[in-house]
Amino acid sequence: MKHFPKSLADKLNQRIQSNSLRKLSEQNSLIDFSSNDYLGFSKNVSIFEATHQLLSDRNLKSNGATGSRLLSGNHVLYAETEAFIAQFHQSESALIFNSGYDANVGFFSSVPQRSDVILYDELSHASIRDGIQLSNAKSYKFEHNDFEALEKLMLRFKTDTSEIYVVTESVFSMDGDCPNMEELIELCEKFNCLLVLDEAHALGVFGEKGEGLVQSLDLQDKVFARIMTFGKGLGCHGAAVLGSQQLKDYLVNFARSFIYTTGLSPHAVATILIAYQQLEAGKINLLRENIVHFNQQKNLLGLKPLFVRSKSAIQSAIIPGNEKVKAIAQQLQDNGFDVKAILSPTVPQGQERLRFCLHSYNSKEEISDVFACISSLL
Repeated sequence: MKHFPKSLADKLNQRIQSNSLRKLSEQNSLIDFSSNDYLGFSKNVSIFEATHQLLSDRNLKSNGATGSRLLSGNHVLYAETEAFIAQFHQSESALIFNSGYDANVGFFSSVPQRSDVILYDELSHASIRDGIQLSNAKSYKFEHNDFEALEKLMLRFKTDTSEIYVVTESVFSMDGDCPNMEELIELCEKFNCLLVLDEAHALGVFGEKGEGLVQSLDLQDKVFARIMTFGKGLGCHGAAVLGSQQLKDYLVNFARSFIYTTGLSPHAVATILIAYQQLEAGKINLLRENIVHFNQQKNLLGLKPLFVRSKSAIQSAIIPGNEKVKAIAQQLQDNGFDVKAILSPTVPQGQERLRFCLHSYNSKEEISDVFACISSLL
């Protein structure tokens, strides 16, 4: 075997020395406060059985899509599922991608043009940033949820010959906080900007049926594009870009992460459809109750100052220092709670944290017990 490049070995050693080396974790039987499976759909037996029944009823026995959707992989379930998603989200169209990463990279690398400008929140997800890096458009970040800073950029770059794309998330993956959507949309309308929202962590959490933050505020007609990811609230795999039919047609023709990849298997698409049908039936009340209980507990125990303000299923306690937060996370795990430490460079240095993900299947007692454990450790 050839030698491993010294430059790569040096980078790994730097991670080891800073106590930030990532490793693949093994599954465990601890109380789950770490997975993104907010509604428990990934382990829902009725979804599993209904998916198989659907495939059996349609006589779909293929293990794979056999090719890209533009070649042989656009099996019949795609059209039905995309139509259901569009109806559920009150959107003109929906286009399924293989993952949220693929959707963001495909959208941002192809939609904004060379003369356009992208203004994005500094805490936007890595997949958004990677897509922007592949774009020919110029891009500028603004301070997190700071709309005064955003407006200054809008004033600086607005012309009659280019588009401004404003990019943010409805729920941020590390802080769990939300932008002021009404204020943001008002600002975008004032400067005629196109708003693009990643709703990965809002699907299944906000709205009467888990439609997302935008629909919960009845603002869906004022957003140019929404990216819905299914690996969180739906407990399965894939994503969809919501928008106009013209946007869907454009992505089919120009989004490289859509064009040049094998489609999802019939089983994967069937699971998406069944999961959406479960949302349609209304399954999110327990999650909402647990979010309220979690916030009540941190207030009751005087721990509120540690936490980022959040009304979502993501709750983060800031504990600076990789070594310190890793040690506390390990002690929580030793006490039976699967709570993960988020280290720099995943988050900025000094913003290391314990990240709690809440679920419909967490009991009130489990939430109270994990807080009791945190109190004793701190």
